[in-house]
Amino acid sequence: MADAAPRLIEIARVAGAFGVRGEIRITAYAEDPLSLKGYGPLSKRDGSVALTLTAVRMHKGGLVVRAREVETKEQADLLRGLRLYVDRSALPEPEEDEFYQADLIGLEARDASGAVLGTVKSVQDFGAGDILEIAPPEKGPTWYLPFTRDAVPELHIAERWLLATRPEEVTAEGEARG
Repeated sequence: MADAAPRLIEIARVAGAFGVRGEIRITAYAEDPLSLKGYGPLSKRDGSVALTLTAVRMHKGGLVVRAREVETKEQADLLRGLRLYVDRSALPEPEEDEFYQADLIGLEARDASGAVLGTVKSVQDFGAGDILEIAPPEKGPTWYLPFTRDAVPELHIAERWLLATRPEEVTAEGEARG
């Protein structure tokens, strides 16, 4: 079952202006940063067009781009910090046994008996590795699940669920025990 609504994935961030002629420094999160030009217009979080890249080049580990929407250094300066997105469907399909973190969002977290523990709300990394924020099926606080093989021994992305081993620190209601 395919989603009709676009699933936007953050692919880059504007670092600021480059020079005085309206070029923009961009930090790209793609494996091949130069591929950004091939994705078509880059979007804002709301899906509206942010930048249409007309030229892209590497510079000191980042990108310097020209965009149809930006003509001056002042316009480029105003974009600093802007997050840039593409629709998930624009990205190449991952290799077997690989996935995009965004593919985890919305998966049901189930225990070994098949009971639904919640839904993956977000993927976070606070410095110690990826963790999944799980929203319970009923109202209540979200809880975190380490994204490790012990805590998530099985992923069934095509079927939209994962097997979760709830940490002992989290009660059935999702509250942390102290």
